[in-house]
Amino acid sequence: MTSTTVPTITLSTSVAKDPGVLVVGLAEASDGEVLVGLPDDLAKSFSKALGTDLADLARQLGGSAKPGKTVLVAAPGALRVVVVGLGPIDVTPEQVRRATGAAVRVVAGLAAPAPKTVTISLETTEPEVIKGAVEGALLGAYSYRPVAPDVPGIGQITLVSPNKRPDARQALDLAVTTATAVNTARDWVNTPANLLYPETFADAARSLARNARVSAEVWDEKALEKEGFGGILAVGGGSERKPRLVKLSYAPRGARFHLALIGKGITFDTGGLNLKPADGMYTMKTDMAGAAAVLAAVSAIAELGLRIRVTGWASMAENMPSGSSYRPSDVLTMYGGKTVENGNSDAEGRLVMADALVKASEEQPNLVLDVATLTGACMVALGERVAGLMARDDATADLILDAAEAAGEQFWQLPIPEDARPKLESKVADLKSTANRYGGALTAAAFLSEFVPPDIPWAHFDIAGPAFNEGAAYDYTPSGATGAAVRTLVALAHALAS
Repeated sequence: MTSTTVPTITLSTSVAKDPGVLVVGLAEASDGEVLVGLPDDLAKSFSKALGTDLADLARQLGGSAKPGKTVLVAAPGALRVVVVGLGPIDVTPEQVRRATGAAVRVVAGLAAPAPKTVTISLETTEPEVIKGAVEGALLGAYSYRPVAPDVPGIGQITLVSPNKRPDARQALDLAVTTATAVNTARDWVNTPANLLYPETFADAARSLARNARVSAEVWDEKALEKEGFGGILAVGGGSERKPRLVKLSYAPRGARFHLALIGKGITFDTGGLNLKPADGMYTMKTDMAGAAAVLAAVSAIAELGLRIRVTGWASMAENMPSGSSYRPSDVLTMYGGKTVENGNSDAEGRLVMADALVKASEEQPNLVLDVATLTGACMVALGERVAGLMARDDATADLILDAAEAAGEQFWQLPIPEDARPKLESKVADLKSTANRYGGALTAAAFLSEFVPPDIPWAHFDIAGPAFNEGAAYDYTPSGATGAAVRTLVALAHALAS
């Protein structure tokens, strides 16, 4: 089902004689733009052969220190050099992540014979910056190629760093595991819905769990009906592809904190009887990006051996119109007994999530966090590159925002105002699934909060915007699935385990 080959990446203290394509940086300093990472011997060779230094030549060709700006330079002999903008010389991990991603994308796009090896020399020393450089390179090298999976890509990446301490290797391992998880999520989200549907998605989760030494449990439609998962069954009832609920569990010895992650796994969303317009339906294979992020993150956390208990839940269904579809105004009995009046069959994500939230909360985790491509309203508010964060308390929100900053992902905290819950009042059920059109992301969060006990800290990610890039690739972000939220979830688990 997946098609991505992750390049091998290693650390080196120097640039080899045959570096493949060499990546160096151009940064802003107090006295102008300066070249970063070019060894002295190569700098002299450039000046002698070209009559100018590499920085000047790169500028003449359109290069600059603007973050992510790249230019390819033919060097003496057969050497090719990519000069990439770093921004200010006091770099952050995200600056370097963006730079290496942009540079590696340029290398991956070179015409045949395509280079098999890349050397990145940006004078990275601190572990956080090394991690950013490695992640950027591996994420930038990603390409979803189901039609021609055997087309050769970049096979080897070398990151040059003077850091010989163990923390450099630890940063490398953390980055490789995290980036691999992001690319796994990308592959799932990119897979067409005729190939990835609840049954096959659950099978893929089982396979991932075996490789990560994580235990897996799957509820099929019979088990869901027996235990009363009314939300998942209603949403999945209109499709011939029956719904699933997947649980991945990682519970190492000595873990003192239990993190529960819940992901929305709508493998295709037509809107049900509230049918979407044609233009709005084309990308709806991506409506399982939350589940993809959760499952991939649990696998990465287990592979890293973090001392934290993590349980991942993925509610999987295909939302289709048919004679067996649920209807607007139907009253559904959710797992746990709460009743919901369905307001709109295109507001299906919150229904499948509600069932899983109640189930996950039965284990009394220390923190419940759900991830979903939930509302277009969040995209209207925050755009296509920023995810919404809503939480019950500011302490939980601050913890998550710190993890997102460390991971290099953009989240913005939105409120759950006092007037949100009253908008969900129903005359025929405990609550209604939808409210009016104003503040839709906020009322959706208010709905979800009703299914987590008030004594359990809870937060909600709305990744509707950044989960899928319909435009051109940029930095380390490809066109198509992005793997949004995976890095933040891993960073959060790392912080909580510490």
